[in-house]
Amino acid sequence: MVVRNELSDEQIDRVFQALAASTRRDILRRTIAEEQSVSALARDYDMSFAAVQKHVAVLEAAELIIKRAEGRERLVRANPEMIARARALLARYEELWRSRISRLDDLLAEDAPEPGSDPRGSEN
Repeated sequence: MVVRNELSDEQIDRVFQALAASTRRDILRRTIAEEQSVSALARDYDMSFAAVQKHVAVLEAAELIIKRAEGRERLVRANPEMIARARALLARYEELWRSRISRLDDLLAEDAPEPGSDPRGSEN
C-alpha cells in the first residue's frame, strides 16, 4: 500500500475537526475493528439516527472512513490510508517538539553550574 504523507491544510483541518468530538472518535474506533452499518452504530448512542449520520458525514468528509451502500444499508469502515497519513503528520509534530525540547535541554545544560562550584558565582 502506497501512503502519501503530505496532507493539505484543508485536509488537516478536516481531520482534526473530525477527531475533536468524542462520538466521532468512538465511531472511528469501532469501524477500525470492523465494518458496521450506520444503523448499528446509531443504536449505541443516545442521539437521533440523523445526528449519527451527521457524525459519519464529518468523518467521511475528512476521509477517515469510507461509506458504501449494500442494499438499503450504508456500511462504514475506517480508511487505513488516511489514518496512516494523519498518524505520519502527528509523528512529524512529535519529532519537531522532541527536537526542540532536546535543544532546550542542551542550552540549559550549558548554563548549569559546574558540580561543586558555588551556584551564586562568588568565590571566598
